[in-house]
Amino acid sequence: MNPEKVKILMVCLGNICRSPTAEVVFKEKAQLEKFQGYIEVDSAGTGSWHIGHAPDKRATLAASHRNYDMSALRARQVTPQDMEDFDYIFAMDKQNLHDLLAMSAPDQQHKISLFLEHGSSVQIEVPDPYYSGEDGFELVLDLIEDASLKLLESLATRHGWSRP
Repeated sequence: MNPEKVKILMVCLGNICRSPTAEVVFKEKAQLEKFQGYIEVDSAGTGSWHIGHAPDKRATLAASHRNYDMSALRARQVTPQDMEDFDYIFAMDKQNLHDLLAMSAPDQQHKISLFLEHGSSVQIEVPDPYYSGEDGFELVLDLIEDASLKLLESLATRHGWSRP
């Protein structure tokens, strides 16, 4: 019996820094762990300011230094349909968590959580690096890499994934 694919949505405010970073990192970690066949990953923002834009150049550059490619990604806004379509929705911070819970039906809210709750960091929010320096984008990558690996382990156990 083949397990069904799990659909995951990463969400931040504008979908140009944190959530696209989480999307590409999570996909790469899934591939390295040989779980890529079990997941679909997307990202979106709760705000509409950057719809159609490529990720922030600083985020793209920091990601490329770690061999992550964000060049194909374009920002989009979270939709009510996303609440139906995705099995897990991970917010990068408390404000986006609040916004996602507000736009979801009560029977969908179990799908929504803070992304870093699944990692080993003491931080519970991925800080927005948009107004920070280069170090902010590196910190985001560090936090997301850690949480991605821990989350993959948890999902593999929960869904009975096995490596080929």
